[in-house]
Amino acid sequence: MKKTFLLLGLLATLLCSCNNSSSKNKSDIPYFNSDSCYMYVQQQVDFGARVPNTAAHDSCAQYLKNHFERLGLETTMQKAELTAYDGTILNATNIIASVNPENKNRIFLCAHWDSRPVCDEDSLAENRTKPVLGANDGASGVAVLMELARLTAAEAPEIGIDFVLFDAEDYGNSDVADSYCLGSQYWAKNLDKKQYKPAFGILLDMVGAADAVFYKEGVSQHYGQHVVNLVWQRAHELGYGSVFYNASANPIIDDHYYINTISGIPCIDIVHYSSQDGFPSTWHTTNDNMENISQSTLSVVGDVLTHIIYETE
Repeated sequence: MKKTFLLLGLLATLLCSCNNSSSKNKSDIPYFNSDSCYMYVQQQVDFGARVPNTAAHDSCAQYLKNHFERLGLETTMQKAELTAYDGTILNATNIIASVNPENKNRIFLCAHWDSRPVCDEDSLAENRTKPVLGANDGASGVAVLMELARLTAAEAPEIGIDFVLFDAEDYGNSDVADSYCLGSQYWAKNLDKKQYKPAFGILLDMVGAADAVFYKEGVSQHYGQHVVNLVWQRAHELGYGSVFYNASANPIIDDHYYINTISGIPCIDIVHYSSQDGFPSTWHTTNDNMENISQSTLSVVGDVLTHIIYETE
């Protein structure tokens, strides 16, 4: 991930979504367990860098598949051979797990599970050919989804949920157009648009740092303003205004960009990025490791999404 870009003249666009009432006072909303979530980050990192075409990548794919299947979720491994910017054929796998698969009224939550093959933003030249461990950029978002899958498998919400883990997101080059987010591009192009009509999607990216702040990112506001409003309002009601800032950030290219432009399904990005500071200091460096993962931040993001899931009808 990722490169930023400016979209001039964006028009505010409101789209239809599932009905949601944040005023509901549900005492039975499950507890998002940040201990469990943190453990899921650690277990992914224990495989090493999850770079496509490596043993660590293949082992982690099986681990993720086993997690969802043990929960009893309908799980699909969407395999594809994707061509990277340098001509490398990537053996990629998108992992899709569904709660209430028969329910037409549904949303999807997504993250990328691969990690970048080079630490090209590292301050030390000798580190720039090493792969990114991806504790934050990859594993943090996946871990939140894994814990949400555990909750929803144990206590099904009123709606259907699809957890979508994208592969080959970070094997890109900023000088080559559309070379990032290959897994989400493939997923969006191969949807059955007549059958699959979720109300909206939420992408998680780099949601584990202690200093994480989440702005209302530009592409998200353009294609899914109503979803942005829903999530940020609920976060503020839950007391998380210091993490979910009520301010905008420039548009960035991430998985949600392709989901929106290819599939037409409104999808927003909860991502650690600001127009002033850019991405976090550990981004694409050897410092993207467990030392910089905050259980508190994971808890905030997980709690907000738990309320969104169980308050949506």
